[in-house]
Amino acid sequence: MELVLGIESSCDETAAALVTGDRKIIAQRIASQDEHHAPYGGVVPEIAARAHAERLAPMIEGVLKDAAVGLSDCDAIAATAGPGLIGGVMVGLVSAKALAMASDKPLIAINHLEGHALSPRLADPTLDFPYTLLLVSGGHCQILLVEGVGRYRRLATTIDDALGEAFDKTAKILGLGFPGGPAVERLAREGDGSAVPLPRPLAGSKEPHFSFAGLKSAVLRAFQSGNYAPQDIAASFQQAAIDCVTDRLRFALMQHGTTPTLVVAGGVASNAAIRAALEDLAESYAMRFTAPPPKLCTDNAAMIAWAGCERLGQSDPLDFVARPRWPLDPEAEPARGAGVKA
Repeated sequence: MELVLGIESSCDETAAALVTGDRKIIAQRIASQDEHHAPYGGVVPEIAARAHAERLAPMIEGVLKDAAVGLSDCDAIAATAGPGLIGGVMVGLVSAKALAMASDKPLIAINHLEGHALSPRLADPTLDFPYTLLLVSGGHCQILLVEGVGRYRRLATTIDDALGEAFDKTAKILGLGFPGGPAVERLAREGDGSAVPLPRPLAGSKEPHFSFAGLKSAVLRAFQSGNYAPQDIAASFQQAAIDCVTDRLRFALMQHGTTPTLVVAGGVASNAAIRAALEDLAESYAMRFTAPPPKLCTDNAAMIAWAGCERLGQSDPLDFVARPRWPLDPEAEPARGAGVKA
């Protein structure tokens, strides 16, 4: 059975994993940097890159030891080559190039977004193409039609902030610490999602995209007013986010039609309330709903290794350049505002 070593270093998780072509995660290690970035309330690129450089080689060695295999047993080395914080991406990609050269194995440069987009297929062997994907993370918020490996059609993106960033900024406003998404979700369980009047940006719009900058600003004003309990602000923010996401998905499905399956992936896909809302939405359109387990939603190397498995037989040159920006659908019409970066 094919075996691929995956490396992930696009943001603040240093990760390595071994995955087989029949969807078995043989070994996986992930090192969080939360304690390094917590004092700053967000990821500091220079600190992240330094931590990757210190941790990655021992982590790869540890994964190979855990699985009792050597590089010679691997069929390819897959690594995130972008998009992401360029310093961290370069650490992982250069390490993968060195390993590929030393072992005479193919290098497979993986788009981090493709890792997320294909991760549901690692968790769900019954998931076939095509499917409709909501990709939601700290840096990205998109709706994609996934037609096959390397075949992605972007239906919507964010024109300003990603949903995961909005969760993190809400957590910072409420003093919940970093990382913010899980903290907001926990506090929201104690609050009333209708207590704070917050906007639903672009809901009902004929423009297909997302916008969360105005929602973040409204959360800040609600907090500064002193009129609302923190748990109600968290719950109302989360409900507003759910309403925005489901509205934009309904618009995309009306414009482009349904597929057999609705899928969510990315770090924000770990949120149970968002998953429940998407499951209800899928049922209303007679679509099946699936999502990776939470451990495969946040940044991890298993999804990168699996994307390498999906691309076995292909290889990239050892001079492949790391990319801070790398759209899955380069033919998509640029969105107004910052959405063009996606």
